[in-house]
Amino acid sequence: MEQSQQQLLQWLYATAQGNKQAFEQLYQATSGKLFSVSLHLLRRHDWAEDVLQDAFVRIWHNAADYHAEKGSVMSWMISITRYRALDLLKSRRVKAEHLDISEPEHDQTSNEVQPGEVIGLVREKVKLDDCMQGLSDEHRQSIQLAYFNGLSHQEITEHTGSELGTVKSWIRRGLTQLKRCLEA
Repeated sequence: MEQSQQQLLQWLYATAQGNKQAFEQLYQATSGKLFSVSLHLLRRHDWAEDVLQDAFVRIWHNAADYHAEKGSVMSWMISITRYRALDLLKSRRVKAEHLDISEPEHDQTSNEVQPGEVIGLVREKVKLDDCMQGLSDEHRQSIQLAYFNGLSHQEITEHTGSELGTVKSWIRRGLTQLKRCLEA
């Protein structure tokens, strides 16, 4: 069950005061969703777990920096998680670029991303970014909020002030356009 913005806000403010029990409740209420966001971006459980832990350390240390006028508590926490995940991907990509490709391949059962895979992922990301830029602002924002920030349709309506049917339509149409662009 998704916690209300008010409850999350109370736990976050208590966390800012150093209340470990409130932090634990905040963690219990949100960690599943934040792990899902992290896993969606990273595609590896071990990396997603590391990012989740790092994100909650940052949430603990930065709880007092949250400002309600900048968005919901969940949006703020998702942003922290996304940035940690993207930082991890960036650091892994830099490490992969510095590997000697002529080295013998390591154990193929390893779930480490190989340098060639990183290059493919970067190309896919560039293509996705190009296609996303081709969408209207409403379509692009709705898709980003739903798929990159992990917001529900209802949360998107609260974030944008738009009707639920409109948001669903923007996402459906945007995904159709995105699919066409990516397949082209």
